[in-house]
Amino acid sequence: MGLTDTLAARFDVEGHDSDVRTELIAGLTTFLAMSYIIVVNPAILSEAIQIEGYGQGEVFQMIAIATILSAAIATAVMALYANRPFGLAPGLGLNAFFAYTVVLGLGVPWQTALAAVFVEGVLFMLLTVVGAREYVIRLFPEPVKRSVGAGIGLFLLFIGFQELQIVVPDDATLVTLGGIFGNPWAILGLLGLAFTFGLWARGITGSIVIGILTTAAVGWGLTLAGVFGRGAITPETLPSAQYDISPLAGAFVDGLGQIDPLTFVLVVFTFFFVDFFDTAGTLIGVSQFGDFLDDDGDLPDMDKPLMADAVGTTAGAVLGTSTVTTYIESSTGVEEGGRTGLTALAVALLFLASLVVIPVVAAIPAYASFIALIVVGVMMLQGLVEVDWNDPAWAVSAGLTVTVMPFAYSIADGLAAGIIAYPLIKVAVGEYDEVALGQYVIAALLVVYYVLQTRGVIL
Repeated sequence: MGLTDTLAARFDVEGHDSDVRTELIAGLTTFLAMSYIIVVNPAILSEAIQIEGYGQGEVFQMIAIATILSAAIATAVMALYANRPFGLAPGLGLNAFFAYTVVLGLGVPWQTALAAVFVEGVLFMLLTVVGAREYVIRLFPEPVKRSVGAGIGLFLLFIGFQELQIVVPDDATLVTLGGIFGNPWAILGLLGLAFTFGLWARGITGSIVIGILTTAAVGWGLTLAGVFGRGAITPETLPSAQYDISPLAGAFVDGLGQIDPLTFVLVVFTFFFVDFFDTAGTLIGVSQFGDFLDDDGDLPDMDKPLMADAVGTTAGAVLGTSTVTTYIESSTGVEEGGRTGLTALAVALLFLASLVVIPVVAAIPAYASFIALIVVGVMMLQGLVEVDWNDPAWAVSAGLTVTVMPFAYSIADGLAAGIIAYPLIKVAVGEYDEVALGQYVIAALLVVYYVLQTRGVIL
């Protein structure tokens, strides 16, 4: 029996009305669609993770390696255990929450933030093992679940606009439009963004990766041609290749000894909540493309792909990166005909192969990397169509979830606003009996937390 026959038998390719060639092409398609995270994740996390004795470029490469390895591990589990064609990697939005809210905003050491990710992953695994998914889902208000993706999208948009210097601070209005066309950084970012949106609109596979690489190439071309000096639109110096991630891997252990209990619980709660529902929503959404859902609209054996997510998150925390989640870009591979875990195995192997480009990733300017945040942010706004805006409880809860995230610069604060608002409005309209006891308890606990937090009693 040849390799092709072995793979076909292992993943029951014929039983899923597919073939090995189709599965491999689907895997390549999914990898190209989501591989931008190799550059974007370290671009975000390296702003918060600082390691003594190492420059940002070296830390950037360490995080890129952790990103690749965690994505490969999680996607391999998806392939071999769940036999589903879904790719996983550290998630956009959760990495922004890790860097900008938890570490830079709350002042939590990055090692402790990794510890929170580790605890969240272990908790996720335990709940998956005992089959508690349905109970946890019922515990959170439906409008919050439906709107959290759009809220994260707006949060990513806000960060992306700031990083491209399209939006800048203002003393009178807090933010305002920057001097874009007097700023080569912003000009290149804006042109790269327009180019990437054009590729995406035309359905070009790997449009975000192509946009990032093309924008970076233009920046370097202008620098090498002498139009701009080194350091203006490209890194002033490039670090040597950094494949040793031992200063990063295992750092979560030190973080476990630096815990402020109340803040740590909230951080773990937010990581868990967003990861849980983002993964569940993505799995259902992508499964619709492949006709994987049963007659009740559920994904059979959903606990298996959820376990892949949990294992990836736990492994990612050990390696030194933020929460791993299933990627909506997996739908591109499913559309190409991917139906089994062989597609996911191809994605995992391609991630491992990308380790050879680690020395190159630090050369990509930040304005090229952060194009991805704006493009993905726009894509995530489609979740707003699932909100019943005619229902007061839905409108207020979802509206606050979506808007508080970017305005407070925190996914956690947006989630809290929506969770607190839902029972309040339900009581106001006389529908208090439609709110579960657990929802009242969580809302009350969050109120207590924010009273103490905003009075400076806790972090």
